[in-house]
Amino acid sequence: MTLMRRMTAFRKYIDIGANLTDEMYQGIYHTSKKHEPDLDIVLERSWSSGLCKMIITGGSLTDSKKAICMAQSDSRLFSTVGCHPTRCNEFVENPDTYLNGLRDLIANNRNKVVAVGECGLDYERLHFCEKDIQLKYFEYQIKLSREFNLPLFLHCRAAADDLVDILKRNKDNVMGGVVHSFDGPLEALEKILSLGMYIGINGCSLRTKENLEVVTKIPQDRLMIETDCPWCEVKPTHPGYVHVITKYPSVKKEKYSINSGNQVKGRNEPANIVQVLEILAAVRKENIDDLAEAIYNNTSKLFFNGK
Repeated sequence: MTLMRRMTAFRKYIDIGANLTDEMYQGIYHTSKKHEPDLDIVLERSWSSGLCKMIITGGSLTDSKKAICMAQSDSRLFSTVGCHPTRCNEFVENPDTYLNGLRDLIANNRNKVVAVGECGLDYERLHFCEKDIQLKYFEYQIKLSREFNLPLFLHCRAAADDLVDILKRNKDNVMGGVVHSFDGPLEALEKILSLGMYIGINGCSLRTKENLEVVTKIPQDRLMIETDCPWCEVKPTHPGYVHVITKYPSVKKEKYSINSGNQVKGRNEPANIVQVLEILAAVRKENIDDLAEAIYNNTSKLFFNGK
C-alpha cells in the first residue's frame, strides 16, 4: 500500500448510498454467474479504507427487507426503507398494504433504519413508471418521515421543480433529508438547498464539466458523499478523473478471483468513495482532510444524531 493510500485510511467516511444487496456482489451479472460471492471481501476492503458506516439503499419493500437483514449482520451497516420512483407501480394494487409494509419494517428495526427512501421522482425513466404514479406515491411515502422522525433519502432526475413543490407542500411532514446522486444544474441545486436539504455526490454527479462547476457551489455544511455502488463509479473518461489519486487495480469480471486483491472492472465499491472526495477537494480548492471531516460531520448529524 502506498503512503497516500495509508494516509486516506485515517480519514473517516460514511457511504450514504450503497446498493449492497445487488446481485453483482454475489458474482451475478445480468443473470449470469461470473465469480463466487465476494461481498465479505468488498466490505473488508471498505473498512480498511476508512469507511466507518454504510447505509444500504432500500428501493422497494422487498429490497428494504434484504437491506435490513444485511444491516443486522454488522454494527456498521444501516439501511433506508422506501420505494424508488421507478418502482412505484408496486403501490398501485393496494397502496395501504404496501405503505403499511414499509411502516412495519421501520417500526420493527429502529436500530438500523436511518432514513425513508429511496423515494422521489425520475423523469428520465418514465418507461418504468409513469409520471402521475411517481408523483402520487412519492407524496404518499413522505408521511413516514414525520411519523418516525427520519430524514428522507431522495432521488431526483430531471424533476427538481416537482420534487421541490411536493416537499414544500409537505414541509410539516419532512424531517430533513438529502437528494442523493445529484447531477442537476445550478438552478435545481439552489431550489433544493432553499429547503434546507443536503446534497449527495457520487461519480454520476461528476460526469461533465458543468457538474464540476455546480459542485463548487454546494455549501460545505450541506455536502455528503456516496458511491451508489455497484453503479456510479468515477470513470477515466470523466473530466474529474485527473484529480483522482487513489486507484485500485481491477480486472474484467470473467477473470476476477475473489482473493486476488483486485476490484471488478466496472463494478463500483464503497472503498472508492475516496475518489469522490479527491475530486471534490480539487475542484472546490479545499483542504481534503478538512473537507472529509466536514462531510463526515454533516452525515453524522442527519442520520446518526451527530454520533
